[in-house]
Amino acid sequence: MRPFIILMLIAVSLSSCKSSKTTVVKKSTSKKVISTPKTEVSLIKTNGAYDAKKSNEDDNGKSTKEASKAFNIVDYAKQFSGVKYRFGGTTKEGMDCSGLVFESFRAFDIILPRSSRDMAKMGDKITLNNTQEGDLLFFKTMNRRNDISHVGLVVNAKNGDVEFIHSTTRAGVIVSKLSETYWDNAFVEARRML
Repeated sequence: MRPFIILMLIAVSLSSCKSSKTTVVKKSTSKKVISTPKTEVSLIKTNGAYDAKKSNEDDNGKSTKEASKAFNIVDYAKQFSGVKYRFGGTTKEGMDCSGLVFESFRAFDIILPRSSRDMAKMGDKITLNNTQEGDLLFFKTMNRRNDISHVGLVVNAKNGDVEFIHSTTRAGVIVSKLSETYWDNAFVEARRML
């Protein structure tokens, strides 16, 4: 009976990269939980540190605050490139796809749900043509329930070519292209959290 249970646990962990594991978050003095940024200050990485910068608008009327926050979130996520896959993981010791996204947003005081399925209920649904850096891509990979089971963070979206960082069971944290056949077939939707 014990080998059967172990075999079932292994099968479940390999079938999906979402985590149903409860994440313990250290309590801070602030109980701020946001799904979209509300502050007038964004963070810009300079010389390896994050500094505050006041918000302005660019020529298209888009807030540079949102663009720079997206840049910083993506830049933060890239530090995990090469980290091995670990179901329920959220550290450089190992992480799953939703753990990577959760930690990257949490670093900038944006608290998202912990599972990819629950993340897909947040933010604004956008068309693939409007996808930009910092947006999330959601996928249905082969799983029993046919639910959203994978999430990636857009790192580049130019000329219809979308690249995203995510954690896979085989390669860990990597950057992939949405144009790759597997990801193109599994793609469900894009959402903007910022």
